[in-house]
Amino acid sequence: MKLIIQIPCYNEAETLGITLKELPREMEGFDQVEWLIIDDGSQDDTTSIAKECGVDHIVRFSANQGLAKGFMAGLNKALDEGADIIVNTDADNQYEAKDIKKLVKPILSDGADYVIGARPIQEIAHFPARKKLLQRLGSWVVRIASRTDIPDAPCGFRAMSRSCAQQLNVFSDYTYTLETIIQAGQKHMVITSVPISVNPDLRPSRLVKSIFNYTKRSIITILRIFVVYKPFLFFMTIGASLFAGGLILGLRFLYFYLMGDGSGHIQSVILSGILMAMGFHTGLIAFVADLLSVNRKLLETIKFRQSN
Repeated sequence: MKLIIQIPCYNEAETLGITLKELPREMEGFDQVEWLIIDDGSQDDTTSIAKECGVDHIVRFSANQGLAKGFMAGLNKALDEGADIIVNTDADNQYEAKDIKKLVKPILSDGADYVIGARPIQEIAHFPARKKLLQRLGSWVVRIASRTDIPDAPCGFRAMSRSCAQQLNVFSDYTYTLETIIQAGQKHMVITSVPISVNPDLRPSRLVKSIFNYTKRSIITILRIFVVYKPFLFFMTIGASLFAGGLILGLRFLYFYLMGDGSGHIQSVILSGILMAMGFHTGLIAFVADLLSVNRKLLETIKFRQSN
C-alpha cells in the first residue's frame, strides 16, 4: 500500500519547510509514504525548499493556474506514481499532520472512499463571521446537491482512495473543495467526515484575498455547482416561478374581467403572457440541460473505465 501526501503550493517558501517537517514518513497500514508538491507557478524558492526537504515528487507550472487545477494535477501525478490513497493538505501548516491517521483510517477499513476533515469552525478566532456563514452555506449546498452530510465541505484536508481520485474531475478554476464532494456523492461513493485540529495561522489565506472577493467567488461557485450538477432543478425552479407569476397575473386579470373591470388591467395580460412564455422556455432549457448532464456522466464513466 502506498500513501502519497500532496500539497498545492504558491509562493510557500516561508511555510513549506514547517509543514513538511510535521508530515509522516511512515504510517501503519502502508508500505510507502511519499510526498508530492504542486508548485503553481511560484516566484520564490518553493521548489528548492521542497527538494531540500526530500519531497519525492514535484509538479511545477510555469505560470499560476489556480488551486483547482493544481489539485487535479496533483491527483493525476499521484495516480501515475501508484498511490493507493491520496491525502491533500495545505502548505501553510493549517492542519495538524497527526490527524492524517484519522483521515485514512475509514479508507483502510473499506468504510469510505472519500474522507473530509471537519474543523472546529466556531472556535477558530481568525475566521471572520462572514466566512463562517459562507462555510455553513457552502456545506448546506453540498449536502443538497450530493445527498451527503459533510459539516465542513470547504475544508482542504481530505483523503481519497485510488478509485475515488480516478473519478474526480474539476471544472471550476477557483477551488475544488465543494465540487469534488458533489461529484463523489452523485457517483454513489461513500463519503464521511472526521474531526480534525488546526494550527495557528502562519500567513493570510491565499484563497481569501478579501471578504468581499471571497463572498463573490463563493456565491458564483455555489451557483455554478447547481447549474452543472443539478441543472434540471435549477432551471425548472426558475421556469416554474416565472410561469406561476404569469399565471397569477392572468387569473388576476380574469377576475377583474368577470367583475366587469377588465379594460383597466390590459397590462396584466401582457405581462402574464411574457412571464408564462419565459417560464415555458426556461422549462424546456431544464430538459436540455438535464440531457447534457446525462451525457457528461456517461463521458466520465467511459474515462474511468479506460483508466483501469
